[in-house]
Amino acid sequence: MDEKPIQLLADRRCRISMKKGKPERQDSEYVRKGTCSIFLFTEPLKGWRAVDAHEHRTRVDWSNQIEQLLTVEYPAAEKIVLVMDNLNTHGVSSLYDSFPPRKAFELSQRLEIHYTPKHGSWLNIAEIELSALGRQCLAKRNIDCLDTLNTELLSWSVSRNKNQRGVDWQFTTQDARTKLKRLYPVLTGNI
Repeated sequence: MDEKPIQLLADRRCRISMKKGKPERQDSEYVRKGTCSIFLFTEPLKGWRAVDAHEHRTRVDWSNQIEQLLTVEYPAAEKIVLVMDNLNTHGVSSLYDSFPPRKAFELSQRLEIHYTPKHGSWLNIAEIELSALGRQCLAKRNIDCLDTLNTELLSWSVSRNKNQRGVDWQFTTQDARTKLKRLYPVLTGNI
């Protein structure tokens, strides 16, 4: 799981239509319409992802995304292994801030959370998906409202899921321990 802030932008001027078969020209001037946060979940081996944009990036927003993941996307899963950045909103305490204690406890019992190392968030495969989303869906265009953005995100994720685009992750634990010595603790003894 990862998230990404983005700006909502509108064109300052109308786009200029070109000859048939030629792309429209876009002026580089824009009007800022606010910001939002994109939440992205991915299951790399299955080639599945879910993406959704919200006005804010709060504990409640994160908790609602987790609830959606556990109750809608994976209702029968006993445990979900969740790899994500260690942000202030990304934790079991956010569930308790957002839901009644019983519900928060039930949701939290179905999560096994693994945080990426500090300064090592690129180890989160969701970062790769956010990069693909940026290139394939959001690049070189202005989207001015949250509803339009969510329509575009849904279209992108449905297309990618239909093609079952997986992630060919080849970075092993040993590679990480070699290349990122400063981020990993030294292991001693029989482990």
